[in-house]
Amino acid sequence: MKKQIKAIASIAALSMMVGTLAACGGSTADPNKGKVYFVNNKAEVVDQLDDLAKEYTKETGVEVKVLSAANNYDNTLASELAKSDAPTMWSITGYPNFAKWKDYMEPVDDSAAYKLLTDEGKANSYQADGHHYTLPYAAEWYGIIYNKKIVNEYASKDYAKIKSDKDITNYDVLKEVVEDMQKHKDDLGIDGAFSSPGMDSSNGYRWASHMTRIPLAFEYKDNNTTFMKEIKGTYVDNYKDLFDLEMDNSPTPRSMLTSKTYEDVTSEFALGQVAFYTNGVWAYTQIKDNEVADEDLGMLPYFMGIPGEDAYGPAGIYDASWAVNKNASEKDKKATFDFIEWLFSSEKGKKAMSQDMGFAVPSTAYGDDDQPANPLTKAARAYLTAGKPSVRSFSTLDAWGQGVLDALVEYVNETGDWSKVRDAYVNGWKTEWATEEKTIGMLPEATAFDAE
Repeated sequence: MKKQIKAIASIAALSMMVGTLAACGGSTADPNKGKVYFVNNKAEVVDQLDDLAKEYTKETGVEVKVLSAANNYDNTLASELAKSDAPTMWSITGYPNFAKWKDYMEPVDDSAAYKLLTDEGKANSYQADGHHYTLPYAAEWYGIIYNKKIVNEYASKDYAKIKSDKDITNYDVLKEVVEDMQKHKDDLGIDGAFSSPGMDSSNGYRWASHMTRIPLAFEYKDNNTTFMKEIKGTYVDNYKDLFDLEMDNSPTPRSMLTSKTYEDVTSEFALGQVAFYTNGVWAYTQIKDNEVADEDLGMLPYFMGIPGEDAYGPAGIYDASWAVNKNASEKDKKATFDFIEWLFSSEKGKKAMSQDMGFAVPSTAYGDDDQPANPLTKAARAYLTAGKPSVRSFSTLDAWGQGVLDALVEYVNETGDWSKVRDAYVNGWKTEWATEEKTIGMLPEATAFDAE
């Protein structure tokens, strides 16, 4: 009987509606110190936030209320912001969400919390009108996750193309190793070099939202900008090279990829059946407690053969941010900024954020000992320590990514060629941002790519 992967997270559990309102007042709260009212969109940290609110009120005398709404979040936030006792801070996820609520936001440039952010944290704070408006609180990374044990067992063979996993430093070496591992998969006791690039909808974000951003970032770099309404798709064929490498060296025939789910392909890696798997640090919860030891987890950048990519680490994503309500009283705004500063710098705040909630906070006050117990996060952060910045995940639109994904499915099924993917990438980008501009009346603010 085939072994089953343990501990695959239930997506449904994370998308349920959580309507918890934790109020920390009573005898410990001092109304003269202002208050914090936070609308949160992460279901998985409700209990931790409630405990944190109580702790902060006990320590400072500032009342902290937390309303957690994981499902129908935008509707809940709209309703709360319309009240006289409106939230003083709330969660922002992605550019469209920022654009929708920007008129309610207080600039954060002069706050102590913003000044605590790392350079990457500041770069990923949403900007408009020459100001920053959001405070990123969780950094995540995605790349090519690999099993060090399998790769180094391969490296010990007399036919191996490398001496150790450390030798995989660019796309050419990766390609040579992957193809050779596939050739010798029976000798290595694996089913394939790469996990299957499943095309089931549960896998869609890996190809539409994450992998698409790598060519985009390097095209922006070439143009020294952080946004363009029109792109050329300079490196779309590099995306194809990596995708084809995965497709041609996985356990699953091309004709069956559309039926492969996220759970299927994660199982291939977690059970030690393949050496490489494209995903992010969040996949650790599904990988752990299976056949890959924590010490055997490594992460490579999304090597595609793009010139200069070897100077960067895995891609960083900072979509989870907080905004502060400009319409709150000055007393409440100060209380809210002070609360966020406490989360970004105090010992209790650091423990709550990194250890209890599992966030890699992009704050300069967080050292190596203040990071989540996630070996993939540790592997990704090692590139930063080595002086290799993350590939930045620039703003994209869901409709654009879906168009690319639909064309990619046709490419996999051989009902459409690669030109359809290129067209969806280049022309779809222009179309969807034109629609966005017409609908909301604004676009991401373009600044110099290499600006400090």
